[in-house]
Amino acid sequence: MRLLERMRKEWFMIGIVLAIAGAKLKPSVGVNGGPLKPEITVSYIAVATIFFNSGLSLKTEELTSALVHIRLHLFIQIFTLAFFPATIWLFLQLLSITPINEWLLKGLQTVGCMPPPVSSAVILTKAVGGNEAAAIFNSAFGSFLVSKHGLTCLLLQL
Repeated sequence: MRLLERMRKEWFMIGIVLAIAGAKLKPSVGVNGGPLKPEITVSYIAVATIFFNSGLSLKTEELTSALVHIRLHLFIQIFTLAFFPATIWLFLQLLSITPINEWLLKGLQTVGCMPPPVSSAVILTKAVGGNEAAAIFNSAFGSFLVSKHGLTCLLLQL
């Protein structure tokens, strides 16, 4: 009975392990154009589902009050899209004089330009009792800025 209780408690981790094992055994299921159609399901359906589920747990007053915190949103967007990428860029300048592979450094620069994943930002904020409405807004807005305009990486290329 203890094993069954433990499995119920750790259902999410078990699911992750099973998903990874399934991807290892049959990777063709998840490629672009494959049966799961990740170009649609991941890009649109998964993100919409995360926002929809998060939105269901919020009161309308919480969401509208979160929108008026302009200084908070400005701080988060500047930190995420300017300060953090600039810090990574400076760190990469130091690493560039080492024998580290150039493509690894370019990969780190690319990751440093990306906003945090929407699901992580919202779920982790909710887990620590933070302002979930502000997290939803900033995740959506930051992702929109980066995906539509490539804002951060464009600035770092100058």
